[in-house]
Amino acid sequence: MIRSVVRGNGAALPRRTMKNADFEGMVETSDEWIVQRTGIRQRHVAADDETTASLGEAAARAALDSAGMTPADIDLIILATSTPNNTFPATAVEIQNRLGMHHGFAFDMQAVCSGFVYAVATADLYIRGGLARRVLVIGSETFSRILDWNDRSTCVLFGDGAGALVLEAQEGAGAITDRGVLAASLRSDGAHKDKLFVDGGPSTTGTVGHLRMEGREVFKHAVGMITDVIEATFGEAGITAQDLDWFVPHQANKRIIDASARKLGIAEEKVVVTVDLHGNTSAASVPLALSVAVADGRIKRGDLVLLEAMGGGFTWGAVLLRW
Repeated sequence: MIRSVVRGNGAALPRRTMKNADFEGMVETSDEWIVQRTGIRQRHVAADDETTASLGEAAARAALDSAGMTPADIDLIILATSTPNNTFPATAVEIQNRLGMHHGFAFDMQAVCSGFVYAVATADLYIRGGLARRVLVIGSETFSRILDWNDRSTCVLFGDGAGALVLEAQEGAGAITDRGVLAASLRSDGAHKDKLFVDGGPSTTGTVGHLRMEGREVFKHAVGMITDVIEATFGEAGITAQDLDWFVPHQANKRIIDASARKLGIAEEKVVVTVDLHGNTSAASVPLALSVAVADGRIKRGDLVLLEAMGGGFTWGAVLLRW
């Protein structure tokens, strides 16, 4: 059978690093308060000349270099983002042009923090369906553009950045030992919209709006929803938590990550945590965490890796792949 195999990965971060202490003169908060409740110590914030497209391009080029490929080798670009450069066209098309790629096709995917997981699962379907052989999957965000910098409950949580994977069609035996995407589970429930949303949009206010969140409500639902899709993915693949080499969750809150891993029986030493370095970068958080764990030698070829995310809407999902 055809498998969607990871051939390369890359990441990009804005130049500016913002420490927790930098917020102390802006809103009523402290480094101790932020670390204790979230695990975040710093995040990157985009300058005026750094956009979702420019960060996505940089991550894409790094992934192509890692794969030993050029844009000419790519058939499809899927960009997961909630902060596009323009309402339209899709920012994926802008990245396509920046890469000098004038063939194939490109589109954006909007599932907020779950966007990258959704995009990997979608790329896998395009590859297995024969519509693309090589897909560039990108998660890129500039959430600093939609934050209310006077709201201490949200402005300290989010950061900007981008990450990318190159997926390629390769033949597999149809076994759990195959490299590539092995299983996926995706969910959404619009009844939870008001718990995490942006209070603007072209069709409603005609403005970009700001991010609004009921933090306690999100936390209350997060662990159960995450467990739901991961157990479904385990069931599809016929594995248990003990079979995993690495768990790469969405980097929103250290307490959510820890509680999810405990409930699922995933050993702490198998969990990749980068929320302290990047904050919550929405659709970019999973590929950014992957890039850190690959760069430092933790994730190696042949490892069984579980990706997971939950975002506004609510959306949530998991993808199991062998690196």
